[in-house]
Amino acid sequence: MTIDFMLEAWVHRWEHRRWRRDKNRKLLPFQWGMDFVGELDGGPPGSVLASWARGVLEDSEAFFDLPRCGDFRREGEDVIFPSAVRSPYPNNNLARCRYFPSPGSTRAVVVVPQWNADEEGHVALCRLLSRFGVAALRLCLPYHAQRRPPGMERADYLVSPNVGRTIQAVRQAVLDVRRGVDWLEQMGFTRTGILGTSIGSCIGFLAFAHDPRLSAGAFNHVSTYFADAVWTGITTRHVRDGLEGQVDLETLRRIWSVISPLPYVRRLRGQDKRTLLISARYDLTFLPEFSRRLMQEFDRHRIGYAARWMPSGHYTIGSAPFKYFLGLWLIPFFRKSL
Repeated sequence: MTIDFMLEAWVHRWEHRRWRRDKNRKLLPFQWGMDFVGELDGGPPGSVLASWARGVLEDSEAFFDLPRCGDFRREGEDVIFPSAVRSPYPNNNLARCRYFPSPGSTRAVVVVPQWNADEEGHVALCRLLSRFGVAALRLCLPYHAQRRPPGMERADYLVSPNVGRTIQAVRQAVLDVRRGVDWLEQMGFTRTGILGTSIGSCIGFLAFAHDPRLSAGAFNHVSTYFADAVWTGITTRHVRDGLEGQVDLETLRRIWSVISPLPYVRRLRGQDKRTLLISARYDLTFLPEFSRRLMQEFDRHRIGYAARWMPSGHYTIGSAPFKYFLGLWLIPFFRKSL
């Protein structure tokens, strides 16, 4: 038995223990959710949404565009502003970020945590960034913390078997990131980057590909298509349970392509952006084969990037000793790239 095999088996056992720790996952009903993406013509919902998605990919600049906002306010460490997307849930329509200044610095990073991160998630990393001369603005994702609708224990509406609402929620997060960059710009920051983890990696990459002001991006856990990660990952097994039998993977991949990193890699061609892709060798949520496929897409378009592979899983990458390696990779990356 090789050391690599033993390490993989150990990490996978650890991953399953961490996954089973959450007892409050809910199996939500399947819905096409066409009303969440706008007025669409009639017809079979899967075909209509797939056709709509093709049109979005042809003009994604418009899909991820947003009006400037002057309605920012500070409450202690918090920066609060209206979200550019109006969901049916009032609590969710007020975006919140936590600001970690670095006095005298003109460099900043928008930090996008993972799905169901609590209010302290990534805070230690934000403080570390600020200590080393890079201010941090940590986004509270849609349907998280104060943005949850009443009665919800988890951020179930961010990723769910409601196909259209999932698109709206991810797009909302991308626009919240870009509005956060607006605020940093107003505050005098001239060099801005983005750091995303898990679904935050996906959200961050979509913003990175569409906002020229983001000149450096570090993406912790990377994948190709949103649908593939949901369909195969242990973290989203309950979401797949709601989807399976109602929509096939190929159709879902086409529809959710608008919120997937892979189709937007080509947008980085010719741009002066620094990119760091981090993956876990034993990931059961974002399978390593998807990470390699995304890197191959960078290679195919001859887009430069740095890659780091952690001998961990999806959950365990945030635990010791792995989280210390992350810090050793991320801090120098942003200090050098911004």
